[in-house]
Amino acid sequence: MRQGIHPEYGPVVFRDRAADYAFLTRSTMTSDRTIEWEDGHTYPVVDVEISNASHPFYTGTARVLDTAGRVERFERRYGKKG
Repeated sequence: MRQGIHPEYGPVVFRDRAADYAFLTRSTMTSDRTIEWEDGHTYPVVDVEISNASHPFYTGTARVLDTAGRVERFERRYGKKG
C-alpha cells in the first residue's frame, strides 16, 4: 500500500445511547470524545443512532405490514404473469 494516503485504522468504541449498549471494534472513524473501556484503556467513542441492540429487526419487535394485501393489489393493478 502507498504510505500517507490511507486513514488511521485503530480501536474505536461505538455507543448506542438509546439502548445503553457499546462495543469495541477497529475502524477508521475518529472522535474528539473518549471513553474509558472495561480493560482500563481510553478509546475514542462514536455515538450511533441505532445498533443491533436497538434495531427492531434484531430485537424481534419489527411489525410485518399487510404484505399479502399489497401483492394482491399489485396483481389486480398490473395483472398476473403466467
